[in-house]
Amino acid sequence: MRASIPPAPLAIAAITDSDIEPVVALWQRCGLTRPWNNPHADIALARRRDNSTVLLGRDNGAIVATIMVGHDGHRGWVYYVAVDPDSQKRGYGRVIMAAAEDWLRAAGILKLQLLVRRENAQANAFYQSLGYEESTSVMFQKWLDGRAMTPSN
Repeated sequence: MRASIPPAPLAIAAITDSDIEPVVALWQRCGLTRPWNNPHADIALARRRDNSTVLLGRDNGAIVATIMVGHDGHRGWVYYVAVDPDSQKRGYGRVIMAAAEDWLRAAGILKLQLLVRRENAQANAFYQSLGYEESTSVMFQKWLDGRAMTPSN
């Protein structure tokens, strides 16, 4: 069994207007953006209400980790969990996930859920290492703007 690496310290704060472009660039670099999801619109939506935000982790001022976190009043959700490829394997993923968990706890939310593509073995292993378990629930989806479903969206 591998020895546990203590998470590196990061300065955690909510996204600001000047952070938007560097954050979108990081998400693109990490392969998190999809043609059907506008990351600028996703950030704007997360910042619009008190039940969601985008948290950033900075190392010496540089944005090295992000997470979009929110809740519906019952369950918390995270999206856009990213660690800069040049800064991976330093514990930043654990730190940014802990920040989202703390944010949800402060809001009185006791359960966190997230979606991971089945073929993303690295992400699945990461979340399992943090104590997350695969749910027995089945996810259903529907585009409310009328677009057709494709296998990847």
